[in-house]
Amino acid sequence: METKNIMIVGVGGQGTLLTSRVLGGIMTRAGYDVKLSEVHGMAQRGGSVVTFVRYGEKVAEPIVEEGQADVLIAFERLEAMRYAHFLKKDGVIIVNDWRIDPMPVVMGAAEYPDGIIETLKETHNVHVVKAMDEAKKIGNPKTFNVIVLGAAAQHMDFKKEEWLEVIENTVPPKTVDINKKAFETGYSIEY
Repeated sequence: METKNIMIVGVGGQGTLLTSRVLGGIMTRAGYDVKLSEVHGMAQRGGSVVTFVRYGEKVAEPIVEEGQADVLIAFERLEAMRYAHFLKKDGVIIVNDWRIDPMPVVMGAAEYPDGIIETLKETHNVHVVKAMDEAKKIGNPKTFNVIVLGAAAQHMDFKKEEWLEVIENTVPPKTVDINKKAFETGYSIEY
């Protein structure tokens, strides 16, 4: 099997680390060699966070090069646009339709771009998830990242039951049920 490359992009505090741990867990469980790497913009909430997850028979390094990502999981629209150039031609972007203003926008030094999702759709295979809305419906807005992961899991070669088992073994015990529900919500979203 050729090495598969997944990128998770978001803003500090959105759960990219938990998401990468679940991804790493399911791939390790399946017997793959897995490499994870994190790149932080600002080391505080609100800064850009990128996590690379690579898996295959033998993975030499954890970094995904531009144009090599099979799946780009974006927890925020602007982050999807910022890292779309990492996607392969036949890759897929799973983007949470959510806006978080970066510091230059908050300070008035820049404008948040309009039409990000529409622009991405012109050149990429984009699947949009309104994960925050779905997370509020199930009663816990903090689970939106697991909903996005569930949607992304539709584009990976693992069974739903395997994902649920890894989630159960990865998230804090008191959050197992809500995280499983969040995953199943995302996994059942039709694009």
